[in-house]
Amino acid sequence: MASSSSSMAVIVSMALLLLLVKSSSAQLSTNFYSSSCPKLFSTVKSGVQSAISAEKRMGASLLRLFFHDCFVNGCDGSILLDNTSNFTGEKDALPNKNSVRGFNVIDKIKKQVEKACPGVVSCADILAIVARDSVVTLGGPNWAVKLGRRDSRTASESAANNNIPPPSSNLTNLISKFNAQGLSTKDMIALSGAHTIGEARCISFRPHIYNDSDINSSFAKKRRANCPSKSGSGDNNLAPLDLQSPTTFDNDYYKNLIIKKGLLHSDQELFNGGSSDSQVQSYANSESTFFSDFTAAMINMGDISPLTGSNGEIRKNCRKIN
Repeated sequence: MASSSSSMAVIVSMALLLLLVKSSSAQLSTNFYSSSCPKLFSTVKSGVQSAISAEKRMGASLLRLFFHDCFVNGCDGSILLDNTSNFTGEKDALPNKNSVRGFNVIDKIKKQVEKACPGVVSCADILAIVARDSVVTLGGPNWAVKLGRRDSRTASESAANNNIPPPSSNLTNLISKFNAQGLSTKDMIALSGAHTIGEARCISFRPHIYNDSDINSSFAKKRRANCPSKSGSGDNNLAPLDLQSPTTFDNDYYKNLIIKKGLLHSDQELFNGGSSDSQVQSYANSESTFFSDFTAAMINMGDISPLTGSNGEIRKNCRKIN
C-alpha cells in the first residue's frame, strides 16, 4: 500500500512539473515586445546580418549558442554569463570551452537593443531571435519566434557537461538527451540538421575518421589530411560539418549521411541502419519537409523551461547579472 501511494505521489509530482513547464511556455508570445520594443526585430536582424557578412561561419555559431543555452536549465541566457565568485559559468564546460563563440556579436546586438528600448528585452530572447535570423540569413526557413523569457541569475557548468550530447554519442544516447529536455526523436533528427552549416574541430571528429567503419573511405582520407591521429596535434583544425554547402542552410547534411559522409560520429549515427534512417531519407528527399520539421522543433526547443513573470531578471549586460 505504501509503495502504491509513493508511486502515486511520483506521478502527481511529475504531472505538476509538466504543468509548470507548459504554463511557463504558454506565457511566451510572438508579439510580446510589439509595444514595448517595436524596433526589436529590425535591430537584431541588422546585427546578425552584419556579423554574418563579416564571417559566414558566425551564423552557425550563433545558432549553436541557442542550442547550448536551452539544453542547460532551459532557454534563460545562462550560457552568456561569465564566471563569478559565486558560480562557475557554462563557457568553460567541456562542450563549450574553446568551442562556442559569438559572444561579442551578442554583446553588440544587446547594446543596440538597449539603445532602442532600455531594460526591456532579455538576453535569452535575443538569443532566440538571433538563432532564427542566422538561419534565415543563410537561406533557411523563417518562423515566428515566441518571446517573453527572462534571464537567469546563475549558470551551471556541471549541467552543461551532463546535458549537452557529445560528438561521440550513439543514437540511443542522442534520443535520451533530447527526450530529457522534452524533445522527441523527430525533433532531435530535425534539429541535428543545424549541422548543415558551420565547422567542427579535429578533436571532435578525430575518432570518427580514424576508428569508425561507417564512413566513406575517401572522405575519411580527405579529413585525415588536416586532422592528425595523435591527440593534441591539430586539435583545433577545422572542417565543414556539411562538405557540400557549409554556409548555406539546406538539406545537404542529410544527403551526406546517406553516402556516409557525416563528419561527426553522432552525425552518422542518424543513418546507420537504425530507427532514424527513414526520417533522414525523408529529409534528403525533401528540403521542404526538413524545413517544416526544423522550424517546429526550434519552437519546441525554445519552450524549454523559460523563466517568465517575476522569475529571473532582464540583464543590462548579457555577461553578468544586474
